[in-house]
Amino acid sequence: MFRRRKPEDDFAAAIYKRVAEQARAAELFEACGIPDTLDGRFDSLALHAALMIDRLRREPDGEALSQAFFDSMFRHLDLTLREIGIQDLGVGRRIKIMAEGLHGRALAYREALNDGPTPLAEVLRRNAYGGTSPQDSEAVVRLEAYVRDYAKSLGSTARNDLIK
Repeated sequence: MFRRRKPEDDFAAAIYKRVAEQARAAELFEACGIPDTLDGRFDSLALHAALMIDRLRREPDGEALSQAFFDSMFRHLDLTLREIGIQDLGVGRRIKIMAEGLHGRALAYREALNDGPTPLAEVLRRNAYGGTSPQDSEAVVRLEAYVRDYAKSLGSTARNDLIK
């Protein structure tokens, strides 16, 4: 478990902390209808993480930085699962499922934001609601507007300002 810290590790950990805070914003659960459940919270985190990973990849050291962010996120999720009482043998399996879920969502969000064949609202409906169908179609409209604004904001934010 001993590994040499890389220069981007501390920066990535600070960005992860900021993303996790943003993913827990009350408006996402109240106005946008994401269920305040373990699955809904993961979906919100995955959404924000996917957008941040896309942003980090635009940096000169983007691959290393986005990998450090991913690693920081999953170290935290591993610890969280252990804290809520998941047995050691189940943690690895759940982390693998979460990583695969993040990867699939990230691809779907990226494609939808780049005018892919599936509209963003539909991708959000399938991926951002904790495995349930949103009750309020206007909530999906609000979440789509939020995601577009957040992605645009990330795109125009300087690297060192990402942690503010």
